[in-house]
Amino acid sequence: MKSSLLLCAALAISLAFVLVAGYPEDSEDNEYVLVNNKCQCVTVTSKFVPSKQNPDEEILERNIRILVPLKARENISDPLSPLRTTFVYRMTELCKKCDPVEIELGGEIYQAQQSTSCNEHETCYTYNRDKCYTTTFPFYYHGELKQIPAALTPTSCYAN
Repeated sequence: MKSSLLLCAALAISLAFVLVAGYPEDSEDNEYVLVNNKCQCVTVTSKFVPSKQNPDEEILERNIRILVPLKARENISDPLSPLRTTFVYRMTELCKKCDPVEIELGGEIYQAQQSTSCNEHETCYTYNRDKCYTTTFPFYYHGELKQIPAALTPTSCYAN
């Protein structure tokens, strides 16, 4: 419990980082999603709200929502690995944009990406439901031990 409070405090302190522009969460709401990282269960939103000191002035409010998976494993693809006890969130890693975009410079079209560290492996604390995760498990049948493959996220591994 102490570590999750420290984590929340560290994450709140790291709000000093400048985040990139997001997209509206709801068409009638002026709240923008800056980060929606399903791999690490984090959503960061921002919106302008009236200032408490001066109601004529608006200030930017940032909200961080972290879902901590209680039974997450160190290796999410291995159900026998130990439970994860450490969760690390770095705003710079959460906010990086790795999807290439096309830009036009001098009449020519180039592909560019916002971050230079996109090839690094991202630590996931839960399954990305769009990705197929599999593992093998020992199966004892008729006196013979076999390693049987199993889907950990069946809906993303098998077509309807």
